[in-house]
Amino acid sequence: MRLETAGGLTLEARWDAPQHGPGGAVVVCHPHPLHGGTMQVPLIRALTASLVDAGHAVLRFNFRGVGASDGVWDGGVGEIDDVAAAVAAAGRTYPDLPLGLVGWSFGAMTSLRWQARDGNTLPWAGVAPPLRLSTGGDLPEPDALPPARRLFIIGDRDQFTADADLATYAAAAGARFELLRGSDHFFYFRERRVGDLVAEFLGSSAPAAERRLTG
Repeated sequence: MRLETAGGLTLEARWDAPQHGPGGAVVVCHPHPLHGGTMQVPLIRALTASLVDAGHAVLRFNFRGVGASDGVWDGGVGEIDDVAAAVAAAGRTYPDLPLGLVGWSFGAMTSLRWQARDGNTLPWAGVAPPLRLSTGGDLPEPDALPPARRLFIIGDRDQFTADADLATYAAAAGARFELLRGSDHFFYFRERRVGDLVAEFLGSSAPAAERRLTG
């Protein structure tokens, strides 16, 4: 499927849905476009699988300039509009379902920047968001965030952000914080553990749901 941004770009996207109908919908945002991030990387697929197993329909997409999406890298600014387009599409597709927002790394940072910019209060889960990037901006100041349920997950071996610094940020934002010991930024072999933490945080909409990937 395709999403259209406010600036007229079209983005590559896909829905993954449980077999017996979703009880919620979640937008999932991938890591940095300049470092191999796409909606198909293993951790994004694991997040999707865990959420679908918990009964959510999941919309994942490629940021501008990635895969079959239009446009080029915009330094993390235009990419905020990409998140907005995906959330709007999820709301149109499932207007009667609760929505959630999830991101990994750059995707977590950018989705949180969108919440700060637009005053959005959807439940949000961020996996290893960097506090700052030389390409892509900084996390918003905690007091710039509108009130919402939020979860931060990081490994104690993360290569880009000290877990203590992110814990301090999460506390200032009034958010839940989870530390996975022995994991780095990529959570190798623990992808489903991360996915299950996110699914538990957002809640199970259909505990017995079977996973079906639709494209």
